[in-house]
Amino acid sequence: MDEDESRRRKETGIGDLILRPVSWFKMLSGKLSLRFVLAVIIVYGINQGLSIGLYRVSVQYYMKDVLKLQPSEAQFYSGIIQIPWIIKPLWGLMTDIVPIFRLRRRPYFIFAGLVGSIAMLIPAFSTRLPHICAILSFMTAGAGVAIADVTIDACVTEHSISHPSLAGDMQSLCGLSSSIGQLVGFAMSGVLVHIIGPQGVFGVLSIPAGLVVLVGMMLQEPLVHSYSHKRVSQKFIDAIKTMTTALKTPDVWRPCLYMYLSLALGVSIHEGMFYWYTDAKGGPSFSQEVIGSIFSVGAIGSLLGVLLYQNVFRSHPFRGVLFWTQLLYGASSLLDLLLVLRLNLKVGVPDYIFAVMDEGVSKMIGRLRWMPLLVLSSKLCPSGIEGTFFALLMSIDHIGTLTSSWAGSVLLHVLNVTRIQFDNLWVVILIRSFARLLPISLLFLVPSSDPNSTILPSELLVPKKGDDVLESGNAEMISLVNNSI
Repeated sequence: MDEDESRRRKETGIGDLILRPVSWFKMLSGKLSLRFVLAVIIVYGINQGLSIGLYRVSVQYYMKDVLKLQPSEAQFYSGIIQIPWIIKPLWGLMTDIVPIFRLRRRPYFIFAGLVGSIAMLIPAFSTRLPHICAILSFMTAGAGVAIADVTIDACVTEHSISHPSLAGDMQSLCGLSSSIGQLVGFAMSGVLVHIIGPQGVFGVLSIPAGLVVLVGMMLQEPLVHSYSHKRVSQKFIDAIKTMTTALKTPDVWRPCLYMYLSLALGVSIHEGMFYWYTDAKGGPSFSQEVIGSIFSVGAIGSLLGVLLYQNVFRSHPFRGVLFWTQLLYGASSLLDLLLVLRLNLKVGVPDYIFAVMDEGVSKMIGRLRWMPLLVLSSKLCPSGIEGTFFALLMSIDHIGTLTSSWAGSVLLHVLNVTRIQFDNLWVVILIRSFARLLPISLLFLVPSSDPNSTILPSELLVPKKGDDVLESGNAEMISLVNNSI
């Protein structure tokens, strides 16, 4: 009898595990509308998550095999491609306060989808595309993803305001869609690059961007009844004034300076390592499928980093968490050194196993280091322009990442790491590891308080009387949780 009861409970538990997500999805669709739920899945899960996995691997092979770039050149251009994300506050302001045909969201989805599709089709069908044209196409595609990202953030925020009890569910939907999409994208990337080549994958990537057009067509939103160019100009001016005032405050500019320097000193050399993975004589000579599987493990490591922070380090003071994560970040980068010097083979660890461990550990620690910076950024946003100011802080982070990429490019070039020459790659790794430890000496710029404390002075926490708060002021705050998960 006890055994029968135990079996029934087990079967019920398995059934609940399967049916619970379905019931949750039906609940969200019923209360928020199926169109909105599908829009979130398309933008976060397909256009961002899936596309990121396919895009990263295909662009790396395209730069190496089609454009015939050196590692330092590929590293430099990989930073250039991220520029549309640096100006993300501009996209946020546009969709917030500049309606098109009396609509504030739908036209931006349609524009983003068309731009992204066309930008991906150009390198897909051009056999001899000049370097500059290819990079511009990738930048334009990135702009399409960034615009769609900002716009769906605004939609999520609006629904969070109208359905406050479902705010957490919406954040979970966004985060799960993005995470699952990335895992699937990375898992498929290597296989697709092997079968149809990187240009063929670009053609496939035009489909997710095209689905964003469908989002713009199927979503419903009310028309803007009153619109004034003068009013829009005043909103821009008010937002800029408030942001300038905040940035002059030591409690704000000091953490901002730390965030920029900590990311800039990260010194990215991922293109150099990618060339070594695939082309180095005596190296592992990984295939496209293997490269995709390694990156998919990195996506899992990143997700584990988020879960670890949320469950263990969320309430710890900023300085303590950043000290240990920055220390581990520098130390973990030495794993590449063991691989390049072939020390892993001397202890009997195959290249693939070691590369998978390296990618998973480094991505987990990298995300664990980034999480307190995200939380800190959320604490620095003045009332009334939370969304726009958070987007500005994320732009500072992107500038730091761009600096990191260019610093790595210079390092690879100076030490003569080329498509066929990797003798000095170990020196590059050593310098990178040392640079990643330097932000520890700058921790005095970070507040010593814990994440539950208030950082901003009181005058920046209370919006001035008469201030016009942007309707989707918390859009980037929602994006913080989505991108973190």
